[in-house]
Amino acid sequence: MVELKTPAEIARMREAGRVVARALAAARAVAAPGRTGSDLDRAAADVIAVSGAEPLFRGYHPSWAPTPFPGVVCLSVNDEIVHGVPTGRALKDGDLVSVDCGARLDGWSSDAAISFVVGETVDPADARLVADAEAALARGIAVARPGARLGDVGHAVGAGARRAGYGLTADHGGHGIGRTMHEEPFVPNEGRPGRGMVLRPGLVLAIEPMLVRGGTDAYVHADDGWTVRTADGSRAAHVEHTVAVTGEGPVVLTVP
Repeated sequence: MVELKTPAEIARMREAGRVVARALAAARAVAAPGRTGSDLDRAAADVIAVSGAEPLFRGYHPSWAPTPFPGVVCLSVNDEIVHGVPTGRALKDGDLVSVDCGARLDGWSSDAAISFVVGETVDPADARLVADAEAALARGIAVARPGARLGDVGHAVGAGARRAGYGLTADHGGHGIGRTMHEEPFVPNEGRPGRGMVLRPGLVLAIEPMLVRGGTDAYVHADDGWTVRTADGSRAAHVEHTVAVTGEGPVVLTVP
């Protein structure tokens, strides 16, 4: 069931979103060659703890996963698309990193993700991939207005990505969010304009493009049962914001 939020509830989600934004900034600040995924995870965990919030991801155990998720953030590197497990593996100069983080504060949740290149060596194709993922997210946010349809959001995200030659993950996308991390509806990264449920004020969505540089939609799960990787070894970028649909237009909740 789709749950619409009141303005007061959206304001509380914005406070959770600010915690997420600070946690992501802290993780990015420590990302450097030689630092590990565990280092980034601890940086985000410290921000969430100091803020009096709780991490959404740690201990999350959906039916398809073999074990509960062990990290505060999902850390996906290079050919890892999403759900990467933070470990003691050291980052290298030129690695493309995606960090996904969620937090719950006073019973309300927010979720966001960023992608960036570590160090000084930046492949121009990776820079374009990150920029194009961010542009796809911006397009999806821009159409999240009352009266639009869910297919409009998916089309805004995916059509430009396809034209640029990127692949997309068909069964991974965004979601409703509120008291829990995953609520109805599922928010696909492709869609047909004018199709799907009508967006109404009070709907809050996590919109999250995942673009694959190789152009293939194929992916595999790693041995940990969580990490989703490209089948051809091409790099991927994942970006996300929690967005409220309001009478004044879309409001991004996961910003400082």
